[in-house]
Amino acid sequence: MTHVVRKIEARDEARWRTLWDGYTRFYEREPNEALTRSTWSRLMDPASPVHGIVAEHRDAGVVGMANYVIHESTSTLTPVCYLQDLFVAPDLRAGGVGQQLIDWLVAQMSAQNWARLYWSTRETNYRARGLYDKYTAHSGFIRYTLNRAGIDPNPDPDPDATPD
Repeated sequence: MTHVVRKIEARDEARWRTLWDGYTRFYEREPNEALTRSTWSRLMDPASPVHGIVAEHRDAGVVGMANYVIHESTSTLTPVCYLQDLFVAPDLRAGGVGQQLIDWLVAQMSAQNWARLYWSTRETNYRARGLYDKYTAHSGFIRYTLNRAGIDPNPDPDPDATPD
């Protein structure tokens, strides 16, 4: 199955939301409308450092998505890219979609002069790690996360949101 990887567009919102919700649940969080709306808004804002791409099949539509953040780094002279979220429809996993999304970002690394492309995943996400290990060895770094007191990283759903 051949997929076209392209920058996300406004017309992708419904399918992106479905994939985003699947990604959120994969990481054992419940989707949150306020967070989803904010993320989508940033993806659509050309001034935002948050960007998105999708993998689209001509018959099946959008089947994968990746959200990434371009930012400065104190250890490089040019910006770096953090691949924050990558998700492929479960019935299409291990079929090359994730690889095509990463390959697009690797190509952009040269085209946009990013010094680095990096990402993280759960230690137990063995299927994804099998793909990631084809690109580079694990960096050996351990990530620590400290959330501000009183701020839930996955806040309660927006009381004004309409259920799906």
